[in-house]
Amino acid sequence: MAGCGRTIRAVIFDFDGLILDTEVPAFRAWQEIYARHGVSLRLETWADFVGRAPETIDPYGELERALGRPIDRERLHAEELASEAQRIEAESVRPGVSTAIADARRLGLALAIASSSSRDWVLGHLDRLGLGSSFNVVRCSDDVVRTKPEPDLYLAVLSALGLSASEAIALEDSPHGVAAAKRAGIYCVAVPNDLTRHLPLDGADRVVPSLAEVAVGELVSEAEGRAEGG
Repeated sequence: MAGCGRTIRAVIFDFDGLILDTEVPAFRAWQEIYARHGVSLRLETWADFVGRAPETIDPYGELERALGRPIDRERLHAEELASEAQRIEAESVRPGVSTAIADARRLGLALAIASSSSRDWVLGHLDRLGLGSSFNVVRCSDDVVRTKPEPDLYLAVLSALGLSASEAIALEDSPHGVAAAKRAGIYCVAVPNDLTRHLPLDGADRVVPSLAEVAVGELVSEAEGRAEGG
């Protein structure tokens, strides 16, 4: 690896949409609910929700504005949760994630997660996927005041690892996630899913179609080269 005191020492993963595709299931579940009310839920509307903490988004309010009347939020919440959970349970680890984790370990890199979701949500799914012991540090919405697109989650991970921003790579799938990583000063690679591939990810240092198509060592070399050149 390149030197100059800027050797990459950690890879920080987003969770939703990057390790596990929870974003398409959520979008599809809400699309069904909107459709039953005769309203079309467009990707452009949903895009602002992707990568943010669940409590900061309000699809109920969007539906009420479209209908011009109140809705039974409690009933719709139960329906959406059931539909989303069923879809997510059918999802497995996204392509290339397991290999990326193994490659990072082989290179002696620390592994971390920075997620706008709750700790219970992230750890529960990691255990289900057999990845519960894979990460040195996990920081979630419970750990910070501001979630993505603010940099707080990434700064919390760096602090826990005892590293500077130039010593890490961030893997993200959404514009809000990319913005958070870049605001923290971290080299960011965007790995979009079926939903976020339609969103603007040009803020990332690099965009790759899948983690199955790029080696962690290659990303490390690129990040170190960028740091030296900068």
